[in-house]
Amino acid sequence: MLAAAGTCIAEDHAARAQISRTIRIVVPYAPGGTADIVARLMADAAGRAGGPTMVVENRPGAGGAVGTETVARATADGTTLLVVSTPFLIDALLRKLNYDPLHSFAPICNLVSAPTVIVVNGASPYRSLAALLDDAHAKPGKVTMASIGPASSFQLGFERLKRAAKVDMTFVPYPGNAPALNAVLGQQVTSMFATLSNVSEYLKTGQLRALAVGNRTRATPLPDVPTVIESGYPDFDIDAWFGAFAPAATPEPSLNEVEHLFAAALQETAVKEKLAVQGLFPTLSCGKDFAAYLRKQNDAYSRIIAETNIKAE
Repeated sequence: MLAAAGTCIAEDHAARAQISRTIRIVVPYAPGGTADIVARLMADAAGRAGGPTMVVENRPGAGGAVGTETVARATADGTTLLVVSTPFLIDALLRKLNYDPLHSFAPICNLVSAPTVIVVNGASPYRSLAALLDDAHAKPGKVTMASIGPASSFQLGFERLKRAAKVDMTFVPYPGNAPALNAVLGQQVTSMFATLSNVSEYLKTGQLRALAVGNRTRATPLPDVPTVIESGYPDFDIDAWFGAFAPAATPEPSLNEVEHLFAAALQETAVKEKLAVQGLFPTLSCGKDFAAYLRKQNDAYSRIIAETNIKAE
């Protein structure tokens, strides 16, 4: 009996120690971006649930490499986490970094995703992806597609579509979503590949028209817009994901604790509503499932980069 009581007391002390510690969530981008918003929503929800205090720390620089390397080098004790997005994988395929996305970190959860969409100006004659690509066949090099870039997931998606459709289209990279959006609104470019969150208001007003969704499944807010796969290009899947990681070798109990806290957060109605405002939707694929997804995406990105000779600029 005494031994059992002693074991219970020890386990209770261990549990309290886990809950009482402070966890630092590093976001390797500037404040106000989507990854930052997601990290702060998770931290706030963990606090409300009585979990450990989570403090978000923005460490921008070198396209996210500065903050990401900070976490890769952090002590693997469960007190330092990383919240990143799709470039986490792509950057490492294009330039030499001091960490390996697939081996320097322990994947925790793919938290949320942002549907991607191909759009044209509302005054454009194109009403389907097929029509856009047919014109690209007829006018080699004349049909253009803008997005953030270069070397973004959207450029990889563009190159993948271009090769699958066997068309000669021109990619027009912009340093941010706003200038790319202005270009398509001003009809300086034919089309744009973007996250739904960045173009949703213009779709509602009719200033833009959606031709296809880049994800495997249709976007809930656009039930009548087919996917690129439905438009005739199998296995096309370009999404924008936002996930949480810890340094490699972080103890399993610590990873499980954070996973459970994030899972609970993404089930909160208030959190879902705040994400929806940003055009984001809970994904919550964790552990081995998230790791498998990362490997698949990394293989796909690597293949496209090799086939098209995309370079970091």
